[in-house]
Amino acid sequence: MLLDTVFAPFIKERPICVMARGVLERLLDADRVDTLFAYTATQQYTRELLFSTVVQLMSEVVLGIQPSVHAAYQAHKEEMGVSTTALYNKLDRVETTVAAALVRDSARLAAPVVQALRANHRRWVPGYAIKVLDGNHLAATEHRLQELRGTWAAPLPGQALVVLDQQRMVITDVILNEDGHAQERRGIPEVLHRVSAGDLWIADRNFCTLGLLCGIARRGAAFLIRQHGQLQGELLETRTRQGVTRSGTVYEQAMVVTDPVSGEGLPIRRITLALKEPTRDGDTELHLLTNLPAQEVRARTLVEVYAKRWTIETAFFELTTTLSCEVRTLGYPKAALFAFCLALVAYNAVAVIKAALRRAHGKQKGHTEVSSYYLSLEIRQTYDGMMVAIPAPHWAVFREMSPAALAELLCELASSVRLSKYRKHPRGPKKKPPARTAYQNGSHVATSRLIAQP
Repeated sequence: MLLDTVFAPFIKERPICVMARGVLERLLDADRVDTLFAYTATQQYTRELLFSTVVQLMSEVVLGIQPSVHAAYQAHKEEMGVSTTALYNKLDRVETTVAAALVRDSARLAAPVVQALRANHRRWVPGYAIKVLDGNHLAATEHRLQELRGTWAAPLPGQALVVLDQQRMVITDVILNEDGHAQERRGIPEVLHRVSAGDLWIADRNFCTLGLLCGIARRGAAFLIRQHGQLQGELLETRTRQGVTRSGTVYEQAMVVTDPVSGEGLPIRRITLALKEPTRDGDTELHLLTNLPAQEVRARTLVEVYAKRWTIETAFFELTTTLSCEVRTLGYPKAALFAFCLALVAYNAVAVIKAALRRAHGKQKGHTEVSSYYLSLEIRQTYDGMMVAIPAPHWAVFREMSPAALAELLCELASSVRLSKYRKHPRGPKKKPPARTAYQNGSHVATSRLIAQP
């Protein structure tokens, strides 16, 4: 073991917390964060409060170690040496380019460690680097700002388009927009800048535009996107039956859409899933559009691949339930988006931990049985005491290791983890709630009286 003996009690009893703190030490290295800020920021500058100090403070809020920004400030007031006003001014002015750069940098650091662990997931479609794209509107904040106090409307601090690397299960990029009411499609030009040859982009129908489909194809990449009702093309033939899945019957037909830039026709495949049961929106059929060759991937396989798009929805769910990615007291858009980006960095740290667990305990157990909620719960419960017992200088070893050495250490720590402590407990299918007929016009009722009724 490469760690000092001071780590021994925590390695024995709380190895997950040691892994989490060590990975975050690497992803949020203060010198690296300050250097990134210096190269990325165009308007903000450092006078008395280092950007790395703000990142460290806000990471404790995002991880749930501190209940609020002010509580975190109180805990670190003496070492920060600035007023609360200076702190909030710094948060309110964190540029979105800086916040997004933190996420990209964390992915660049996490990817080689996952690679060294040999814990990559099998590609959903062989031969393609799969990117899952989805949007997330941040939840409404409190009406603390002067500009918000005169309205009943829910103030939305912004939105983000998030890109997930399917093989490593890390967030590789984020596109931020301070306009919480804007359409997700406004970020499509930025998405196209991130498309590379050999990619396969998977997204829902909100992103189904001619600009995105044809832009991806022009860059030598592939797409699998649900068709939006407003996007029309020319169907060339009647659809043919391609098989059956658990959700319904699969059909396919050829289709051509017109590239808005070149004016040329783009041949694509239109795959239809006739559902056994309608969706909650009442849809009986789902149409998927793709430019993947039929000889490479069958239609039924693509339907199953698209169903896995919910992986990124699960990521958003974990960010909301296990991390404080939406701080309701941060009304200013830049501050709220900065907190969300730090939650994405924390998600990437958890992805590295899960990769180590997959390597140590088997891919199936490490992926399907580990609950992010219980991992985060232990980190919150142990973090403060561990940082008191193990001073900050001892953690520098995690920054200095090579990816291969860190992977070896994480695998050794993961082998001592009892997975039963962090096992998921999936609930059964939801039951349809009974109709509420009693006390329809009443404002409240005693629970004990309802239970006592025959």
